[in-house]
Amino acid sequence: MPIASTRRIGVLLISAAAGLPAAALGADKDGYLFDDAHFHLTNYVQEGTDVHDYLKIMGDKVGRSTLFGIPLQQTWSYENSGDFAPTYYLQTDAPLYYYSFTDAFIAVAYRSLKPEEQARLDPMITGFNPADMYAADHVRRVLQTFPGVFTGIGEFTIHKEFVSSKVAGDTASLTDPALDRILEFAADSGLLVILHCDIDMPFAKADTDPVYLTQMKELLRRHPRTTIIWAHTGLGRVVHPPNAQAVGESTFSANPNHRAIVTSLLEDPAFRHVYFDISWDEVAKYAVSSPEIEKATAEMFNRFPDRFLFGTDNVAPKDQEMQLRVFHLWDRIFAALTPEASFAIRRGNYEKLFDAARVRVRAWEREHVK
Repeated sequence: MPIASTRRIGVLLISAAAGLPAAALGADKDGYLFDDAHFHLTNYVQEGTDVHDYLKIMGDKVGRSTLFGIPLQQTWSYENSGDFAPTYYLQTDAPLYYYSFTDAFIAVAYRSLKPEEQARLDPMITGFNPADMYAADHVRRVLQTFPGVFTGIGEFTIHKEFVSSKVAGDTASLTDPALDRILEFAADSGLLVILHCDIDMPFAKADTDPVYLTQMKELLRRHPRTTIIWAHTGLGRVVHPPNAQAVGESTFSANPNHRAIVTSLLEDPAFRHVYFDISWDEVAKYAVSSPEIEKATAEMFNRFPDRFLFGTDNVAPKDQEMQLRVFHLWDRIFAALTPEASFAIRRGNYEKLFDAARVRVRAWEREHVK
């Protein structure tokens, strides 16, 4: 739906949790609150929610959703944790390894649905090692094996607090030509990309430049044909919004913070192919940490409404309440947005980007899949 069409829909929903106008919703005629641009059906041991149950969880609240597993499998090392079977990467010192079968699992789950149910989901390819020059070949092979299923790549990770150091094998890098091959194939095939890369190292000093920002910008510049969603705007559990004294680029203000960094990317035409998802409750905690930050965040969203997407980053939810919890953390900020900006971030940008990717990927498959 065009963003402008939301002008005719003027309904405000009230958040029971916050007692505030929830999301300045201007709810669509179908009543959905949001599309989920970042959702994991399975966890770090490849267990999760049955896809049919997930559609029930989406119900009449979530219009559409991405669908992907987690590309990393947590090792259960008896020497490390004994009879305790870890299900999360922070529960053991044992390594993580790439688990390629996750893509087949997602494809089979998707194919078990009726066509009208499939239309609400956008499966993504994640089961590859971004430090492997053969990774792009894996992505191609998945498309050729499961035509008509996948819309994009991701979420996959380059730098992530406490995760990257646990992954067995070569360390992923923003400068690795293996990553360039992946992004080039995404451009050729039309696959949308959701990329997780922390903007900085954990517990970085407040007076230093974000460690990975320059490399990330160089990567994005190298791939102007690839539509890339930077997951979580580069933030994490302990990778907090940086507040450097100087960055050395005229596009940054003096004493820039994270919003200034993101704004500079949004202002630069070289990054017009780059979008940001605001998924994860850990990201929401920064945005709502004070009334002043809430106000500044809303102003940024109102200024660039076509460049942000909402997502939950939920992993294998058990019920709808769990699925909606992250959404309502943003109630006060959504309430401060224009109806057009609110709709764009909650739904419009998802539909624009993922619909375009569907068309391009299906066209590539018609040409390359026998």
